[in-house]
Amino acid sequence: MPNKLALRPSLEIPVLEMSTSIESFQNQTLRPILKLQNDLYLALFKAYIDRKKTDFSTLRKEQKSIYIEQSLQKDVALKNIFIGITVGMFTLEELEQYNVDPKEFNRRIITMLMERIRSQI
Repeated sequence: MPNKLALRPSLEIPVLEMSTSIESFQNQTLRPILKLQNDLYLALFKAYIDRKKTDFSTLRKEQKSIYIEQSLQKDVALKNIFIGITVGMFTLEELEQYNVDPKEFNRRIITMLMERIRSQI
């Protein structure tokens, strides 16, 4: 199996001395994984829209944004799929760090995914 870290794109995110361990994990682990898996997240969300038979293309920009937010917050199955795709790219060390506060990391994953999907759909 290839090294998971080698698969990830490198991001030019400045490491701030005042960053918390959660912020560091977000910037050094979560953001590169989200970028790496971006096409997969978008394809899954588009398939979700089709499955729900939503006429997404006719929605106004604000309505699309609300639809994306509500889908990722309220549809537990969809939310868990996206979190699973992300966590599946962790190393064992990253998983240990994630397990310290999974609720906070899941919140951050979903928040960042909302922004990614909004900006690309």
